Amino acid sequence: MSLVALVAGAAVVERLRTPATMAYAAHNFLASLTAEQTAKAVIPFNSEERFNWHYIPRPRLGLPLKEMTTTQQHLAHALLNSCLSQSGYLKATTIMSLEEVLKLLEHDSGERRDPEKYYFTIFGEPKETGNWGFRVEGHHLSLNFAIADGRIASSPTFLGANPAEVREGPRKGLRVLHAEEDLGRTLITSLTPEQRTQAIVSKTAYKDILTEASRKAALQGQPSGLQVARMTAPQREMLMDLLGEYAHNVPDDVADKRLAQIKAAGNNLYFAWAGEIEKGRPHYYRVQSPSFLIEYDDTQNDANHIHSVWRDFDGDFGVDLLQQHYQQAAHDPTHGHTHE
Repeated sequence: MSLVALVAGAAVVERLRTPATMAYAAHNFLASLTAEQTAKAVIPFNSEERFNWHYIPRPRLGLPLKEMTTTQQHLAHALLNSCLSQSGYLKATTIMSLEEVLKLLEHDSGERRDPEKYYFTIFGEPKETGNWGFRVEGHHLSLNFAIADGRIASSPTFLGANPAEVREGPRKGLRVLHAEEDLGRTLITSLTPEQRTQAIVSKTAYKDILTEASRKAALQGQPSGLQVARMTAPQREMLMDLLGEYAHNVPDDVADKRLAQIKAAGNNLYFAWAGEIEKGRPHYYRVQSPSFLIEYDDTQNDANHIHSVWRDFDGDFGVDLLQQHYQQAAHDPTHGHTHE
């Protein structure tokens, strides 16, 4: 076998391991917990709590990092690492660390701003092929995963940053979600005046992402904005770079599903912008297709506070995968299924 074939084969094997890696990491994490901690961390898979997501600082069901030992925190981070790409993990952990920045800026006692107030919640029993899920959530971070027969749903995926740019102190200059901001602005500034009349749907940026923390992503009516078919080849490349930034927050095999959605959308992709174009001014954008929605907003705290999200219209929380699973089970008596 040639070296190229060997490397390619190894890459394929690696790309197919995510469900097993997630289950392995979740088992290791759970095995480290006491009975009392397990009671907090584990919730039945069919619980409505699985859909109760948000990105504001609030108490949550699950086990927070602050109630874990150092060893347990390492294992929790191993689970977090299993569900994200290298760049996604870097973003997530840096977002968590911004709580320390806010703590100093706001002279907070630590009751509200705390980098250990991130909750790990396991839904059901982790296994490579059964139905289960998990959530990692706290201020400006909400990662939701569902596994059904070895297939993974990875949305909603919410990443936020406050401050979007640290403007004082020892971490001055840090911009966690710089690519999400810069790639969007690169695209809108490349548009001709005529293209901008279609792309800019509001002169005023919205106060937040429009879907907020809704349980089902939905924007009413026909997608607005500039259709990809009306972009030049370089502009389409800019849009693909932007989409790729969101797609590649998760491991390769999970990202492949997102990339397949992008490809399947073809010309049915719309880029919309609201607000001002100049850096440092309030702005918002979204990319909408028949199957997924990306929203980004930077308006709060003098346009230095980012919210961004990837949502699947039918696939959030694995709803579509579970429907396929139960339909398959109903038509195939040999197809085992569980009701965690």
